[in-house]
Amino acid sequence: MYRMISLLTLAAALVATFGPALRADQKDSNQTKLHSAIKPTPRDAKWMPRHEKFVEIAKRGDIDLLFLGDSITDAWGGEGHGKGGGSEIFDNEFKSKKAANFGIGGDRTQHVLWRLQNGEFDSIKPKALMLMIGTNNSNGKDNSAEEIAEGVEAIVKEIQKRSPKTKVLLLAIFPRATGKDPAAREAQSAKLVAVNARIAKLDDGGKQVKFMDIGQKFKAEDGSIPKEIMPDQLHLSPKGYRIWADAVTPALEELLK
Repeated sequence: MYRMISLLTLAAALVATFGPALRADQKDSNQTKLHSAIKPTPRDAKWMPRHEKFVEIAKRGDIDLLFLGDSITDAWGGEGHGKGGGSEIFDNEFKSKKAANFGIGGDRTQHVLWRLQNGEFDSIKPKALMLMIGTNNSNGKDNSAEEIAEGVEAIVKEIQKRSPKTKVLLLAIFPRATGKDPAAREAQSAKLVAVNARIAKLDDGGKQVKFMDIGQKFKAEDGSIPKEIMPDQLHLSPKGYRIWADAVTPALEELLK
């Protein structure tokens, strides 16, 4: 009996000593999981009217095809946007497909996730959705490749939860070559390659998700990015949008059936 009491006393002492540390470790682990790329977050006051405009467009409905992303998608133009490199193509070739563009310059995965959860996807169930997001998460040490991929995965899951019949054309993040430091450019490019390798696994044969990597179409034979396609080595020229449209239109038409 005395031995049993001693053992219980020892166990209580161990819990008292190490329990708080274990709980702290568990808390740290949970915090790690809730990194910025998957934590739905709005932006500043200047950004909110763009979001509210898209909510208004969504409430009107009649959208079969939705473009979703950051500034590279933003420049497709359409209602709620200025004129961009892809505006003419969007007006001439995608509007007839009942397309809407919900791209916002500067957005990261967490911003798109917040927008989907706060009105932009409440009133619509598009047949197809073209998604490219994550390049803005890749700057410096902002997010790791794993975190960015988890952000993209969270967006795809949110779309599927809210509109299970919507088919997603998930694009690999486009190549870029911004910044003056060659080592930093190389590191960022490697990060994007790693992101694309992971999100490619979301492809289920086109049942709900079709993954496409069209990045090589923007590159020269030596691997460089011609300025006539990406003048600032990130954003596309009208020629770049022509390449993009030609690459994805057959897939979009298939997903819209």
